[in-house]
Amino acid sequence: MEKVKSKNIYVAIFSAAIVTFLGILNETSMNVTYPTLVKEFNIPLSSVQWITTGYLLTVTIMMGTTAYLLRQFKARYLHLAATLMFTLGIIICATTNNFGLMMVGRVIQGMATGITSPIMFHLIFTQIPRNKLGVMTGMAGMVISFAPALGPTYGGAVLGAFGWRMIFWLLIPLIIIAMILGQIYIRTEATGNDKPFSYLAFVLMGISLVSFIYGMSLIGSIGFALKFWLFMLSGLVFGAAFIFTNNHGKSQLLHLGIFLNPSIALAGFTYFCLQFINIGLSVAIPVYSQYALGASSLLAGFILLPGSVIGAFSAPIGGHVADNYGPKRPIMLGISMIVLGTLGFILTQNLLTPMFILGIYIIVRVGFNISFANTMSNATTLVDHKHSSDVNSSFNVLQQFAGSLGVSIATAIISINQKNGVGSIAHRTFIGGKYVFMMFFFLAFCAFIAIILNFKHQSKNK
Repeated sequence: MEKVKSKNIYVAIFSAAIVTFLGILNETSMNVTYPTLVKEFNIPLSSVQWITTGYLLTVTIMMGTTAYLLRQFKARYLHLAATLMFTLGIIICATTNNFGLMMVGRVIQGMATGITSPIMFHLIFTQIPRNKLGVMTGMAGMVISFAPALGPTYGGAVLGAFGWRMIFWLLIPLIIIAMILGQIYIRTEATGNDKPFSYLAFVLMGISLVSFIYGMSLIGSIGFALKFWLFMLSGLVFGAAFIFTNNHGKSQLLHLGIFLNPSIALAGFTYFCLQFINIGLSVAIPVYSQYALGASSLLAGFILLPGSVIGAFSAPIGGHVADNYGPKRPIMLGISMIVLGTLGFILTQNLLTPMFILGIYIIVRVGFNISFANTMSNATTLVDHKHSSDVNSSFNVLQQFAGSLGVSIATAIISINQKNGVGSIAHRTFIGGKYVFMMFFFLAFCAFIAIILNFKHQSKNK
């Protein structure tokens, strides 16, 4: 009986993982379609990138609600709502001829993905024994890191063979399978909330995040003009108002008190940097390859595939090492590889070809996969079990916010150089790419320093 129950738990996690995988895959599968959509909708690159940025931003805002939702409603019902919403978003995006309506579809999809990813981690952190936590979070990390890197490959192949609309249609059969499995096997109960949902904190957080992301996206079209700084100021003001309301109101949207622990704060910063680089590269490399190197959409997407596959299989290995020897080894090794890989992009940019990028990207992907999930897994072990859902929710918000920032800033840097630079479009993209690679290296180095300080603090407090 216990074996059957254990099997059911893994199938339940698998059903959530399918929707999470498809949701994240769909985040980046449209990246290779940017040049196509620029022509089809007759809008600039800085506008087209919102099909990814807006999606990620919606996911981020929704994840701020999941700690409350998972206590208030059965996970099975949330899973059903998410799969139905995702299907509706697919139909809207695949059938529209209007970019504004397409954005509506992407927002609906983002709302669904913002629910499913926390469900997957909720099932893992509440149903899986701690001695197996590393392997299972490694598997979950494989899902959320493999999907965004595989997205451009999938998108490029489907775009070349059938057109961009089919990128959406092909997801529906898998969504239906996930819906059925989830309704059969997800059986966790809601615990209820002692306090009401903080709608004010939710609105303030949403305004703050939208202000930051929209402001960053303006760089590609207007640079650092007054409008940019006004949105940055708005983001800071509403962000401060959110923190005050969240911490002093009748209820909390996110339990931010966990970040008073220096190790949790450093782990959160590391997690943010890793995902910023991960999603940023999944956009920057296809765009750079097409504009600067003249690669086709299929080749631009394929460049990411080998690193994605090899990196995906390294995630459970990193989790296994963490379970048996502690998280320090895989996290330190992984971030070191990311530092070396991003430095490689800078030092060899004049020599970069699609195949050269492929090789460097493999190093970055393996490093990311063995460090990313272990960073959050390690953080959950530093809090009481009752706060594991708070770590889950907070880190998922950081993850998605980092991804949306990575997309917005990377495309903005390339776009502003394409618009204001001199020479051919390939040369202008080359210059923009140089600054993007430098940014990724800087963040990787900061993450490396943060993780050193993190484990030093943990060793002092044992």
